[in-house]
Amino acid sequence: MNAVPSPHGDPRAFLRSLFDAAVAQALPARVIAPHLPPPPAGRTVVIGAGKAAGAMAAAVDALWPVDAPLCGLVVTRYGHVPPAWGLPTARIEVLEAGHPVPDEAGVQAAQRIAALVRGLGPDDLVLCLLSGGGSALLAMPAAGLTLQDKQAISDALLRGGAPIGEINCVRRHLSAIKGGRLAAMCAPARVVSLLISDVPGDAPEAIASGPTVADPSTCVDALTILDRYAVALPQAARRALERGEFETLKPGDALLAGHEVRLIATPLRSLQAAAALAREAGLDAHILSDAIEGESREVGKVHAALARAIAQRGEPFARPCVILSGGETTVTVRGQGGRGGRASEFLLGCAIALQGQTGVWALAADTDGIDGTQDNAGAFVAPDTLTRARALGLDAATRLEANDAYGYFEPLGDLLVSGPTFTNVNDFRALLIL
Repeated sequence: MNAVPSPHGDPRAFLRSLFDAAVAQALPARVIAPHLPPPPAGRTVVIGAGKAAGAMAAAVDALWPVDAPLCGLVVTRYGHVPPAWGLPTARIEVLEAGHPVPDEAGVQAAQRIAALVRGLGPDDLVLCLLSGGGSALLAMPAAGLTLQDKQAISDALLRGGAPIGEINCVRRHLSAIKGGRLAAMCAPARVVSLLISDVPGDAPEAIASGPTVADPSTCVDALTILDRYAVALPQAARRALERGEFETLKPGDALLAGHEVRLIATPLRSLQAAAALAREAGLDAHILSDAIEGESREVGKVHAALARAIAQRGEPFARPCVILSGGETTVTVRGQGGRGGRASEFLLGCAIALQGQTGVWALAADTDGIDGTQDNAGAFVAPDTLTRARALGLDAATRLEANDAYGYFEPLGDLLVSGPTFTNVNDFRALLIL
């Protein structure tokens, strides 16, 4: 095992090591084996969607007995196919599609997956591999909706700052494959769903919008969310929601009897891995929560206030220490042409509120390796961040108002660029107080 970088000698490298530990804890090749069921009497068909779906498929293929029948198809985000994939011996096909806004490739992938599971028998097994991003990647619009409608609705909710739970509620009810409907297509085969959670609370119906699990939310809930954000909806679809015609499968539905759901990786387990590494380096580590939501910039201010209290007064925790958190914050787009995702915007809000506090460093990143739509996972903040930025003519408040955190941190050399990690357990945030 590599030595942990010294938090006192190289705070930035130390924070990066915590991020790497969190990601490593959630890698499919590391966590999937204990959750695989034995081969059935009949066929095994692998399906799935998400940013980690390609790596999950590779792990299943490597672990599944070579003499047991296996075939399948999963869809992942562009650029998230594991580099060693595509060998002639691969038994599971991996497709790529658009995220966070669905595209035609996602529609075609969903259609092919639906066709693959039809006609299965009671002796067959369906392994469904789901992770964050699956909602956009598995696109099958409900009757009366087009792909363009789904794209416009997704974009409006994202730009409006809707939390992921609300977005996925709408997605489930405007889909012909989510909200348990994919499981219904698999009948009478047994379905085992292996999930990597990227949502606060780890609710199975929220992970990739729950294509193989029951959904407790209703058409009324979806309509309420759409109206709250003033999202336009085709009249045919609105009437279908009002009449309950787009209702999802509910708990206790006979079509879901005998199915299993297994959480193979979660945000909390990854935060715990980072905390263990920090303690190995001789620091106290405190996990605030794995389910923090809210506006990224405001969450950043709260974290900064806590860090300043620790640095200045030793309360509520003694220093040196690390505070960790996860969850999924949101960005309400206010500016035009700004670049940056929720992790970078969190850090910009945090840096402004820290006011150059001595002894405080921070990292925030998305564990899938992509913050929003840029090429960075996140960024770093140091005590001299504001000073270095001002020397380059960069004003933090102006950049924050323009939603341009990427444009702020890039000239400083403070972006964290990891590339796709092939997993996804949501936001990772670490503040080091020395």
